[in-house]
Amino acid sequence: MSLSKRDTKPSRFERSLNPIEHLGRLTEGRYWAYYLIIPSILLVAAVILYPVFSGIGLSFQEMRLTRPDKDGFVGLGHYQDLMGDKVFRKAVQNTLIWVVFGVGSQFALGLITALCLNRSGRFMKVAGVLVLLPWILPSVVAANIWALMLDARLGVINDVLVKLGVLESYHAWFADPNTALPAALVISLWRGFPFFTLLLLAGLQAVDEELYQAASVDGASRLAKFWHITLPMLTPIIVATVVLRVIGLVNSPDLLLILTGGGPGQATQVLSLYAFQKAYIDFDFGYSGAISVVMFVILMIFTVVYVRVTRAAQE
Repeated sequence: MSLSKRDTKPSRFERSLNPIEHLGRLTEGRYWAYYLIIPSILLVAAVILYPVFSGIGLSFQEMRLTRPDKDGFVGLGHYQDLMGDKVFRKAVQNTLIWVVFGVGSQFALGLITALCLNRSGRFMKVAGVLVLLPWILPSVVAANIWALMLDARLGVINDVLVKLGVLESYHAWFADPNTALPAALVISLWRGFPFFTLLLLAGLQAVDEELYQAASVDGASRLAKFWHITLPMLTPIIVATVVLRVIGLVNSPDLLLILTGGGPGQATQVLSLYAFQKAYIDFDFGYSGAISVVMFVILMIFTVVYVRVTRAAQE
């Protein structure tokens, strides 16, 4: 005797055990999209949010590996100490100089180099690869190379400048408070401008050539084309590169750590280097956390203001 069609139909209990049935009901709900992003939210919370809030919480704690008996909650104590810290104020001043002159010079040279490389030809491709070499080199290698070239006794740069008559004798660039930071800025320029060159060159190659041809028909000069076509088309890339480079310079003390260690005196002391020294030389992680929070707030304010001002200028 054959089973009827009604008898072969699964029961409600059997349907409740079917995962496909549950999945079908779930995808029909209005919150399905939110369920899909839960893994991403958890990943962001674990990788980004937890370290950020952990660092902020650390800034309100006294945590010294050399004095564990003094560990505990100090509230705004570290921030009050920062207000009277002369080294901190000098580091803020040097950080401003380091970032403004560093990003400004690197962007200018990177844009000029990108405009020069935005041509067809085999040599331009080879030149593009050579330009990237300073950016490819690790910071430790680049800093030590320049430290040797600027050495007061054996440096090849001193030797060339003396022979050309620019200097009367070999100069200790990193031992002089007047030349230590400018010398470090030159090295940062050499290493950082390929970052702008690479991204700006990609933006230049994406600009439609017909725009330039139409401008030529209207009698526009090269400067007019650059000002009214090239720069507006590059604005999104300029905003992104400037923000990323500012963040990189504020947060990376590697070059100054190797070249000067913040000296002579505090002539090249910046916030990131000061935070590093407080954490890994003085083992004062709470104070270092407070400096890092100040850096975080400064970068957030800069990013928001810069992006809004740029958007307003575009509109």
